[in-house]
Amino acid sequence: MSLPRHHLELLAPAKTTAIGREAILHGADAVYIGGPSFGARAAADNPVSEIADLVGFAHRFGARIFVTLNTILHDTELAPARRLVHELYDAGVDALIVQDMGLLEIDLPPIALHASTQCDIRSVKKTRFLGAAGFSQLVLARELTLDDITAIRAAVNPAVPLEFFIHGALCVAFSGQCYISHAHTGRSANRGDCSQACRLPYTLADAQGRVVAYDKHLLSMKDNNQSANLRALVDAGVQSFKIEGRYKDMGYVKNITAHYRQLLDEILTERPELAKSSHGSSTFAFRPDPDKTFNRSSTDYFVQGRKADIGAFDAPSHEGQRLGVVTRLGVDWFELESGEALANGDGLSWLFKRRLQGAQADRVQDMGQGLWRVMPHQKIAELPGLAPGCVISRNRDHACEQVLQKPSAERRIALDLHFGETTDGFALRVMDESGAEATARLTCDKQPAQHPEKSAASLHEHLSKLGATIFTARTIGIDWQQPWFLPASQLNALRRDAIEALEVARAAALGRPPRFEPATPPAVYPEESLSYLANVYNEAARRFYARHGVSLMASAYEAHEEAGEASLMITKHCLRFAFNLCPKQAKGVTGVQGQVRAEPMTLINGKERLTLRFDCKPCEMHVIGKIKPQVLRSPPPGSPIEAPVSFHRRRPA
Repeated sequence: MSLPRHHLELLAPAKTTAIGREAILHGADAVYIGGPSFGARAAADNPVSEIADLVGFAHRFGARIFVTLNTILHDTELAPARRLVHELYDAGVDALIVQDMGLLEIDLPPIALHASTQCDIRSVKKTRFLGAAGFSQLVLARELTLDDITAIRAAVNPAVPLEFFIHGALCVAFSGQCYISHAHTGRSANRGDCSQACRLPYTLADAQGRVVAYDKHLLSMKDNNQSANLRALVDAGVQSFKIEGRYKDMGYVKNITAHYRQLLDEILTERPELAKSSHGSSTFAFRPDPDKTFNRSSTDYFVQGRKADIGAFDAPSHEGQRLGVVTRLGVDWFELESGEALANGDGLSWLFKRRLQGAQADRVQDMGQGLWRVMPHQKIAELPGLAPGCVISRNRDHACEQVLQKPSAERRIALDLHFGETTDGFALRVMDESGAEATARLTCDKQPAQHPEKSAASLHEHLSKLGATIFTARTIGIDWQQPWFLPASQLNALRRDAIEALEVARAAALGRPPRFEPATPPAVYPEESLSYLANVYNEAARRFYARHGVSLMASAYEAHEEAGEASLMITKHCLRFAFNLCPKQAKGVTGVQGQVRAEPMTLINGKERLTLRFDCKPCEMHVIGKIKPQVLRSPPPGSPIEAPVSFHRRRPA
């Protein structure tokens, strides 16, 4: 079955299977991870054999493993993708996260399919269609508001859970609607190889050529943080709460997963009608704090409506937590007034001339009364902008990193044990928090206890020795006519047999989510024609859309059929709004109303000039440009090279 309506799922990322295991231990109900190819993260691939091991580990806790197969596929890649899906299914993977609709047209095993956020899922009509097309979970666009999500939940098949990003890096463009990387470098974001043009500095000029903003990271967003909105998202209909970060390190995944595990557990405690979708509780050797790991400061983006401060214009990197102000400098030290404790090895940062500067604190000395002397790795004269009055932040907390490099969480499943007599010996029945149960029996002669007053306590002690397992004793019941003596070896063997039988019962009860059957007759796609924005890159995808009523289809941008100007990026982020130049902002303002128009603007990075056009009705910004000639001349990604290059030891005759 799919995620039951009353279950909430915390979905964590994993670059590697080792990180995936830690995500489970730190409270994740599910983990998403890339396979050996087609995973939309070129540097986060994992062998199927290692994923199979991760599946076994996760399933012990009732947790699920989703594999990303969310690139668009060339015709030549459909057969390899099909083979990979069969391998992943045989490895026990619970679901695939996909973008390419061609996968629904080829022979796949009955594995559950989740529609990736790369499918650009932001309208009621499209969401309703995908919910009827065979997808068992839908990853909504990050740009949606609470009202948008509520409307989608009301319109979509209630058996199809909605998934929403709650933390991590934000792409400025609607997912699946960004082509600037491919246009400029040949590296396709839709194929997991984005060059991150959105993190570059740009100068913004208006229609008359006047500079509005100079050398700012105008397309770089702050990081997503929905900590304050979780209850509202639950009410809106979100069931799967997704953390971004398949390129992030172990410490980030541990810290952020633990943070949201605690927040969701608070909601589950308040609302007993809800439940987590996996089993067990995690305890942590640290205090989770999202400010301790990489972030570009935080925003809740559009969830509560449009806001002006969603951009990380000054620096696209991690500035960190503010510590305090520099008071004075020495030859090889500076002093910092701060209410926070510093540690040797901390990474410190500050802004100077619109650039983030940094230094490592080799040694720190507590001078008392909130004053710290910092001896940096570099010479003071080599640190630009470091002067009295400079505001210092910490972007690497060495003490926190040290904790997160060690085992930092333990996850246990609560167990009720009942020990009782049988006609020919004893039995131990165990039942876990999910209701799975098993019984082990011991056939033996019964011997009265020599010390009856101690026998029950001794029995409790031996039955509760679950330290080497994933279980912890919640209750232990004893039902006997009189105290009996049992050797420790027999009690331990009885306990081990019961736990082994319970593990088998839990695995059998878990099952695997089924592939959703598409509606019959096929649901009709909301549009009759598709532009390159639909990312149709193979004949199987064409068949899919034709079968659902689409009569006219353009090829994906990566097919190199769009040689002229095109929207290389479509965003909800609007630079007119960010700089108070939006016609809607001027509406009703005396002396301004009617004077502000949504004229095009220009983004400039070196010799690169991109036109900004504003579509005010849906409140969207389009970044317009052309594909580079050298990219246009190269083979489309994934296609076979028609004339392979030959190498010779010497110049051929």
